[in-house]
Amino acid sequence: MKTLVVGVGGMTNGGKSTLSKSLHQQIANSCLIAQDSYFKDDSVVPMDSNGFKQYDMLDALHMDTMMCEVDSWRRDPEAFLRQRGLNPEHTTPSVDEEVYVLIVEGFLIFNHRPLNELFYKRYFMEIPYDVCKRRRSLRVYTPPDPPGYFDGHVWPMYLKNRQEIESMASGIVFLDGLKPKEELLTAVCNYVCQEKEKLMEEA
Repeated sequence: MKTLVVGVGGMTNGGKSTLSKSLHQQIANSCLIAQDSYFKDDSVVPMDSNGFKQYDMLDALHMDTMMCEVDSWRRDPEAFLRQRGLNPEHTTPSVDEEVYVLIVEGFLIFNHRPLNELFYKRYFMEIPYDVCKRRRSLRVYTPPDPPGYFDGHVWPMYLKNRQEIESMASGIVFLDGLKPKEELLTAVCNYVCQEKEKLMEEA
């Protein structure tokens, strides 16, 4: 069997989760791992000098646990799917010719070098500041964002993290999160399916 790891990153509320879930639904033998599932408990996330919890940094996440999950999938994607109650969809005569796709989604997936090095393709969802702030204000978080959190922590950290990935990650395709969801899904899905076909032909 062959594997393909695709990263869907981007800013908060930029549409990366929506795109990733839709990709997972469209692509056979795919699996989705979301970075938001690995946040540390609020009690251990440090505060900055302004009293803002430092959630928008890698230290706020159990990245070792996330990497263990990714490595487990890479070792045996079929077993990984079965363990989670998902049945692989065999579309070719031989199981050895199957191509399994892992979609990794998250706001800091390209900032973690060991994870970033695994991606065959990298997508980054982005939207303007005002749209991002408005969408963020409409979301309910646990714990909730304190007053001034977006401008005092979220946006500055996004700019910092964005600058970091531009210096360490090559080949990132930046996507306009304001475009219709269907248009973005079609573009990314077509690419992934084409790469799956290429890998199957090489088998």
